Amino acid sequence: MTSTGIGVEAGAQAARTRALAVLRVRGRALAVALLPAAATVILLTSGSTGHFVGPGWDTARWTVGMIAVLVLLAAAGISVVVARARPAVSPTVPIPEESAPDLYRMVRDLADRLDVPVPSAIALTPDCDSWLEDRTHPAHGPPAPKGGDELGNPGPHRRVPAAPVLVIGSPFLWWMRVGELRAVLAPVVAGTGPSAHPDIAAARRFVRGLDATVAVSSATGRCRATRLLCAGLGWVARLLLRGCREHAALMERGVAAAAAERAQAVDYGLRIVAQEQVGLAYAGWDRLLTRVALPAWWMGRWPSRLDAGVVAALTELSRRDRLAEGFASRLGERPACDLLEEPGLVDEAASLLAARLFHGGPAEPGPDWSPVAWQEYPDEVVDRTWRTEAARLHRVLDSLGVRAAPDPAAPDPGGPTLARVLDHLTDPAAHRRPRELPAYDEDGDEAAGTECSAVLAAGLAAALAREEAAAVSPAPETSAPAGQGPDSALWDDRALPLFPLQPPRTARELLADHVTAMVCCAAMDTAGAAPGLDWLDGPSLLVDGERAADLTPRVLSLVEEGDPAPLRAWLVESGIRPEKPVRLV
Repeated sequence: MTSTGIGVEAGAQAARTRALAVLRVRGRALAVALLPAAATVILLTSGSTGHFVGPGWDTARWTVGMIAVLVLLAAAGISVVVARARPAVSPTVPIPEESAPDLYRMVRDLADRLDVPVPSAIALTPDCDSWLEDRTHPAHGPPAPKGGDELGNPGPHRRVPAAPVLVIGSPFLWWMRVGELRAVLAPVVAGTGPSAHPDIAAARRFVRGLDATVAVSSATGRCRATRLLCAGLGWVARLLLRGCREHAALMERGVAAAAAERAQAVDYGLRIVAQEQVGLAYAGWDRLLTRVALPAWWMGRWPSRLDAGVVAALTELSRRDRLAEGFASRLGERPACDLLEEPGLVDEAASLLAARLFHGGPAEPGPDWSPVAWQEYPDEVVDRTWRTEAARLHRVLDSLGVRAAPDPAAPDPGGPTLARVLDHLTDPAAHRRPRELPAYDEDGDEAAGTECSAVLAAGLAAALAREEAAAVSPAPETSAPAGQGPDSALWDDRALPLFPLQPPRTARELLADHVTAMVCCAAMDTAGAAPGLDWLDGPSLLVDGERAADLTPRVLSLVEEGDPAPLRAWLVESGIRPEKPVRLV
């Protein structure tokens, strides 16, 4: 046996050993539940044979018998809940074989080469990760067809558990080349081998059932009696989870080790290069979501080609960073998204799911939740965001009683101007903070601002909170194309967003963003500047065709220190006239 074979067998044996340890926890729990019944049998048998007779023993037989009945009923109820509770499923976009025959063929060939079962289906997740997920629970849908699984493999006549579903990170398909994706998926697909072992499969079902039972017991909205029963159910499930947690973790570690050893025979050299692309794709995806997608989601728009945006973002990174120059040369090779029949539709479905998971947006498009293409992003998102925030800034100034234009000779004394904002934030007669307005955050993050900044920032935070509360409405119920929408029926979406990208903006950040928006509006309306999209930094201002990268520190100087000199110098240099009114939404 080769060293690779020895490593595979060692990892699989370690996983099986830990799986048996998990099953022993289940066996001990069953034995504890049967103890009162066994004691009852002993007492009844001894009484019929003339042993343990007398009033005291009769009372003991009745007492132990009642306890045995109650314990057996409780054990039966817990067993039913553990067996029937729906385990958690990752939100994904299902990919039927007819929509990606080349991708399924690649996975099938990879499984044949690794000599492991073929995954039963393929799904995409809007994240930079890949894994196998067991969806054999009856609540997760019908089992594979009797004649074979979704990949067309001939199946036996008897009923067998379906292989796990292969979940692939959607950014990988767009950024990676076909060979790189194959190398990255090799150790993941190799995991179907250990997963097919009966002991490992049984141990995983038991642990997932306990986890689902804990979730069932924690659900709210029940009557008092039901809450008491659920509390006992949750206590037992947590106790069993604590008993098998370490064994389950070591079992999964053994499965991963065996899969990694088995995959070493497939594209090992290419996998080293592919792992570098995994890290790069993760960095680009995180930057795209936080800097580019999030501003659009705040405006009620969702970019419909996020995965394609990852390629643009990483290409821009390779242009700026000499360390990434070599990655751009890969773009001439065949991208993995070519394995899909309609990559645009898949990208749109994954982009909508990303907005739902990371922002909590509606499940379907609607009048207040519409897609936006990248070429429309500057006008539909950047321009609208700046003008909306500028309008909110002037509404708060109106509520604070700030004069529209201190200079009577201004072109439009009553119009919304940048000069009004500058004069207020640098007014030596600082306003006292009104009692009805919320103060800065308790953590002291805002202490560096002036009194004028504090009042204005608190007003903006209160105004934004009111707008967000008024905007809460049920999502529209429209149908998505078959096979392209996320499988939201398999997961609980009541606690969205599941993965918030950023904490809520502080009051100081809100003020800086609103002042920046006002400066950008003045630049567009008085100096011919234009909104733009920077793939790495998000919304940007283009002055004479060049990105204004030095605006943020000048705004912070005004907001935090009350010093307008750096910003005023920049305005003069760029030809921006702060006394002229701007167009708001």
